[in-house]
Amino acid sequence: MKAIQFTEYGGPEVLKMVELDRPKPGSHEVLIEIHVVGVNYADTARREGQYVVPTKLPFVPGAEVAGIVVETGSEVTNVNIGARVVTLIESGGYAEYAVADARSVILLKGELDLKEAVSLPLQGLSAYHILKTMGQLQEDETVLVHAAAGGVGTLAVQLAKLMGAGKVIATASTEEKLELARSLGADVCINYTKEGWYKDVLEATNGRGVNVALEMAGGNVFKDTLKCLATFGRLVIYGVASGEQAVMHPSSLMARNQSVIGFFLPQIMKKPELLLPSMRDLFSFLEEGKLKLIIGEVHPIEEAAKVHELLQSRKTIGKVLLQVRR
Repeated sequence: MKAIQFTEYGGPEVLKMVELDRPKPGSHEVLIEIHVVGVNYADTARREGQYVVPTKLPFVPGAEVAGIVVETGSEVTNVNIGARVVTLIESGGYAEYAVADARSVILLKGELDLKEAVSLPLQGLSAYHILKTMGQLQEDETVLVHAAAGGVGTLAVQLAKLMGAGKVIATASTEEKLELARSLGADVCINYTKEGWYKDVLEATNGRGVNVALEMAGGNVFKDTLKCLATFGRLVIYGVASGEQAVMHPSSLMARNQSVIGFFLPQIMKKPELLLPSMRDLFSFLEEGKLKLIIGEVHPIEEAAKVHELLQSRKTIGKVLLQVRR
């Protein structure tokens, strides 16, 4: 089968199309003929050797896949050959085939498009659990969503409202992106490239600050986001897209009982009691028309390097996908 692989860490140019053996499913696994795969910042971090956990070489990135089940393991009883499915896997999604634990696949109902289906799990689950599980969002609280026109951001703006947030403040780098966030329900939209943008956040909250902040840039954005935090506020870190680690003094959190919390989706995936209800909620919101998916760009898998470059240069809006089969 064809796959996109890298054998060394580096820039987008290390991604190469190769021929690999098609994987065989274990007794509790299914083999999926992949039609479309989601692209995420985790993929770029893997490629650069900067991921939360070590990335062993050679490596085929891709954790979010949708397609058709073409083979099942001997112990699989919940999934049939021919089923349309979406799932999250540890790696191997930038390929024509991948295996997945049969217990983790989501059977797609009706005519839900595979592109829509694959746009929800990873970033939808991230937004959901950053807000609810880690951020402990309460009714009428104020939420700050950075990169609000991105994959996680567009979903976080909507989910915060669905979870009862009183005010959602969105940041982005262009007026086009801010307008998208506004159309999804953001109450206040701020361009974070403006010097002193955090003062606008404080002004929008009458100086109180935000109760929950979603932060994935690192560096100065992290430092300025701390300035936006209310008493008892929670700042949830889910990435370092800038590549710049921030330095902070933990004792500075004491005066106002503030929290800085880390989020890593694979830890949620290890807990079925957290994962399954949230997945049901997300697909229910989608089916009921309460959640809008923003699919920004779809590129053929051969353009994986170009897509990584676009993603990291902040030139994309919404979810970015690679089409494996047309």
